[in-house]
Amino acid sequence: MSKPIVAIVGRPNVGKSTLFNALAGQMISIVKDTPGVTRDRIYADIEWLNHKFTLIDTGGIEPDSQDIILSQMRAQAQTAIDTADVIIFMTDIKQGLVDADSKVADMLRRSQKPVVLVVNKVDNYNKMLADVFEFYNLGIGDPIPVSAAQRSGIGDMLDKVTEYFSSLNLEDNVDDRPRVAIVGKPNVGKSSIINKLTGESRVIVSDIAGTTRDAIDTNVKWNGKDYVFIDTAGLRRKSKVKEEIERYSIIRTVTAVERADVVIIVIDAIEGVTEQDAKIAGIAHENGRGIIIAVNKWDAIEKNDKTVYEYTNKIRQVLSFMPYAEIMFISAQTGQRLSKLFDKIDMVLANHSMRIETGVVNEIMAEAVAMQQPPSDKGKRLKLYYITQVSVRPPTFVIFVNDKELMHFSYTRYIENKIREAFGFKGTPIRFIIRERKDK
Repeated sequence: MSKPIVAIVGRPNVGKSTLFNALAGQMISIVKDTPGVTRDRIYADIEWLNHKFTLIDTGGIEPDSQDIILSQMRAQAQTAIDTADVIIFMTDIKQGLVDADSKVADMLRRSQKPVVLVVNKVDNYNKMLADVFEFYNLGIGDPIPVSAAQRSGIGDMLDKVTEYFSSLNLEDNVDDRPRVAIVGKPNVGKSSIINKLTGESRVIVSDIAGTTRDAIDTNVKWNGKDYVFIDTAGLRRKSKVKEEIERYSIIRTVTAVERADVVIIVIDAIEGVTEQDAKIAGIAHENGRGIIIAVNKWDAIEKNDKTVYEYTNKIRQVLSFMPYAEIMFISAQTGQRLSKLFDKIDMVLANHSMRIETGVVNEIMAEAVAMQQPPSDKGKRLKLYYITQVSVRPPTFVIFVNDKELMHFSYTRYIENKIREAFGFKGTPIRFIIRERKDK
């Protein structure tokens, strides 16, 4: 099941970012940082009373402005509205109801999305309640008074937002076809790969970066087996401010990754691996998906006997937080090695769902502990009692120890490496949960 997406929209300076930061900072904050994942997020994962959703912050909408920056903000906001399942429409009680609010309300009505009308800066509820009633004139539902700065009224607002979730039909139908998301920067050849696999131009392909605006599902049959490929809008470098609208394509990448079993991260062989590739890879890694790195346009590279080795090393350096990822060198234009992509997908799917018997994994841990003694601190040594696999997709293990504080990241990585030596787990992250169990 994919998470609902909630966008905060409204005119500039009504307090959208204050509300976003209040929710991201107090409920369940911005997803934890992975090396290579940008900290300058415009989305956050939020949890409210067992409801989980993705929150989008947007630039302010000035409906009639000809100013280039404001018109870009309007375009950003429209993209967020198109992407969202529920919209929080924020107004400002201190400025009162203005003409621009009515125009934003018209935009939202046309979207036919559920809208929660919020009147911000209601710092004194009893004094200001009469002024709240003015916002009924927007004809977009009951206004909910809040103060984002004082964190008041936010619970009522979230109750109203989450009420809509049950009608969104976000449950995926029972569908056992493997889902493969194709992600990467704009113009690296994501759509060309899908077109080559399907043998037809199912996805618009052009040399203009960012042509694909929406995630598109394409069914591909290979050797009698069906796969669903999800093509996504490319992620653009932050420095290209002209196309600020592309910042919102990150939301589409996040939602595509959440729906996928395996993520293919496409890298441009001519440009080489970049920080932007690391940011995209970080999203897939953070979501625990199976990962294949496909270096596209390999036919355009002059090669010698060391080229593959040097390219692989560079990718491993930049994407050092995911050494398990499988790497392939392909060409969407010539079809080079594209048929082998399915073998890799099947292998990664199998490893992503692999389950190891408890007795076997305990033997591996006991052997690892015998080979390298656990760390100690102030005379107290870490003891590892027991390990068991509790889930798959990704494979997740619980290790019971005498003291969680002594279980250093480096020793967890050592145990992971020993498990990988025994079982491979190529292409999939492995998660570890450390639990304390006191000596009896």
